[in-house]
Amino acid sequence: MHGKTPKLMDRVKATMQVKRYSPRTEQTYCYWIRFFIRFHGVRHPASMGGPEVHAFLEHLATQRHVAAATQNQALNALVFLYRHVLEQPLGDIGDFSRAKRPRRLPVVLSHDQVMRVLDNLSDPMHLMASLMYGAGLRVLETCRLRVRDIDFDRQVLTIRAGKGDKDRTTLLPSTCIPAIQHHISSARDQLECRLQHEAVPVTMPHALDRKYPTAGISLAWQWLFPASRPCFDDTGKLVLHHIHPSAVQRAVKHAMRAAALPRPGSCHTLRHSFATQLLSQGTDIRTVQELLGHKSVETTQIYTHVLGNEFAGIRGPLG
Repeated sequence: MHGKTPKLMDRVKATMQVKRYSPRTEQTYCYWIRFFIRFHGVRHPASMGGPEVHAFLEHLATQRHVAAATQNQALNALVFLYRHVLEQPLGDIGDFSRAKRPRRLPVVLSHDQVMRVLDNLSDPMHLMASLMYGAGLRVLETCRLRVRDIDFDRQVLTIRAGKGDKDRTTLLPSTCIPAIQHHISSARDQLECRLQHEAVPVTMPHALDRKYPTAGISLAWQWLFPASRPCFDDTGKLVLHHIHPSAVQRAVKHAMRAAALPRPGSCHTLRHSFATQLLSQGTDIRTVQELLGHKSVETTQIYTHVLGNEFAGIRGPLG
């Protein structure tokens, strides 16, 4: 069995890469598949099926008390394994204990509170937080911005391969334009410096560096927020990656504490605040859904509960 598992995991990884799953999803799915195999005494998944998956999901909910999203993540990983790797779909796995999904309203900040947070940040974190609030970006989407994604003429940002591997466009806040232009100028200077030395390219999506060998050293593909130093990729090639999301998350968290907010939040709080600001101004919920890149309008509707009687200017019968 021990000889079979690495081979199986190699197949899982190869299948996910062909289907263009993100590295984070690949890492998460592999974790749950390994966990499932260990839970059932290192049996090969091909010798198991619905009952074993049922028992595993039951264990996660009743013994490990995982969150609903975590249990769903484990289920998605196993459905992927059986459907796409083993090619023996699970079918009905029966009713299992569902982890409880508590109803939580997102933490949102007023415009003045966001400004206080931004006052406690310096560049590049100040610009990154401004884009999360001013354009509704997720932290990873902000980190992944490239020079080619900025359209100054139309004042539009293009978010490529966002959540669910979808592209979308959103607003480019006019107040961020001077800072972005400064970052593009820095990217140009850094690129010229690298070209004079080792010509280290930036990381490219989906093996595009093989299709367009010089793209990684063109200005258009440079990261707006590069890492401080190059690193080695999976193939051992020296590349320049974007800034790590955890560095941005730490900076924003510290800024929120320094701003002495009644309810400190996270990077995602800035995105939540973008949505509530637009809705409170009367922006159509479908437009907000598109700007945020939500798959379903039901996800966007959570913000209407946060706003209460402020939503789209509506007032109750007693004011």
